[in-house]
Amino acid sequence: MHIVAIGGSDAGISAALRARELDPTVDVTVVVADAYPNYSICGIPYYFSGDVQPWQSLAHRTHADLEATGMRLQLNTLATRINPQARRLAVRDEHGESEIIYDELVVGTGALPSCAGIAGLGELGPDDGVHVIHSMGDTFALDAHLANRDPRTAIIIGAGYVGLEMAEGFRARGMNVTQLQRGPEVLSTLDPDLASIVHDELVEHGVDVRTHTVVKGVEKSSNGLVVHAEHHGEPVAHTADLVLAVVGVRPNTSLLETAGAQLGVGRAVVVDEQMRTGIPHVFAAGDGIVTHHRLLGVTYLPLGTTAHKQGRIAGENALGGAARFAGSVGTQVVKVFDVVAARTGLREHEARAAGHDPLTTQTVADDHKRYYPGAQSISIRITGDRQNGLLLGAQLVGRLGTETAKRVDTYAAALFAGLTVEQISDLDLSYTPPLGSPWDAVQTAAQTWTRTHHTTGGTA
Repeated sequence: MHIVAIGGSDAGISAALRARELDPTVDVTVVVADAYPNYSICGIPYYFSGDVQPWQSLAHRTHADLEATGMRLQLNTLATRINPQARRLAVRDEHGESEIIYDELVVGTGALPSCAGIAGLGELGPDDGVHVIHSMGDTFALDAHLANRDPRTAIIIGAGYVGLEMAEGFRARGMNVTQLQRGPEVLSTLDPDLASIVHDELVEHGVDVRTHTVVKGVEKSSNGLVVHAEHHGEPVAHTADLVLAVVGVRPNTSLLETAGAQLGVGRAVVVDEQMRTGIPHVFAAGDGIVTHHRLLGVTYLPLGTTAHKQGRIAGENALGGAARFAGSVGTQVVKVFDVVAARTGLREHEARAAGHDPLTTQTVADDHKRYYPGAQSISIRITGDRQNGLLLGAQLVGRLGTETAKRVDTYAAALFAGLTVEQISDLDLSYTPPLGSPWDAVQTAAQTWTRTHHTTGGTA
């Protein structure tokens, strides 16, 4: 049997590894568009901040490590067409066009940077000082710009996870950073009043944050790069030496769409829970496909953790298995200077749109017993269903060192288990005064919700 996986990032490599793990005799080829298989794109901001050096450290596994598993890598090879009837994959490399015969195919082509309708982003590029961060090639282009031109000012369009991490990276290099965000607050995955804590941390570290700013276009001028925008509807312009656009991604679906795959929400490729595309012998995983969400049904939510799981399932099922993706609950976390922000599940407006009757409460709890030195507070917002008491989501913001990321994982596990908010108090969580409390912060927040629920007449 010959399994071919397209894509050298999370999904494609996970599929190849799983197939080889289950059957060391299976022939596995991974087609990689560049020369950098299994590199951590999520780690790129920490290369620019100087926390990760050299850039080769970003590899989850080296080329040699991957080949030692028995897979074969075809680098700098672009997959151009799938012929499902003949089970052939057309590819192009430095030697020209050729075909690879497969028995089962896993497509993990991921996503592409979005231009979000901003004029100039499609025409201006690294040579002009306009950058995106989506690949190792993008990393090298930005690194060369920083080394050769020594820009002193940067505009970051977007204040999501990567935008915030890159703001920290640029400030670590002594650059003046202006961050433009179209919404009312940075980090739109959190409720605005929690995200304001992250906003304050950015300002504290010298980032000029401009919210309610809708970017319309970018152009070159004799004074540098000019970003044209509207702030509360009024035209404004910002000038800098460098522009970084991090305004989201769009699924990279052209290969599968041409082969006959169906597109769904967000124009992502439709797959079932076994990662089957509906095209015979063709599976897909990662940022190019829809996400099966345990609370929302089918949606589009590209996350690295999800891509790893989907790829593993696709690799197993390409061997004839029957594994199923258990579903996402959208657990995410980001570090911004010395603040950590995390979320899982649904926010109140999302829960209401999904047909729930949500109640949300907020609690500020210490990360460990206050009598032990160094205690710091965590702001925790919980959303549950008034009718049945089920946990629907949680948002947390705390200082670095408060184990905010691990605490959001407790809520994520509770969501998977279908626990009520009240049942979170029954969890047997660890305790020692330097690290926690007899009632952990996650339980204290749950108890606030339960008291409010009973006070307001919840029926659960």
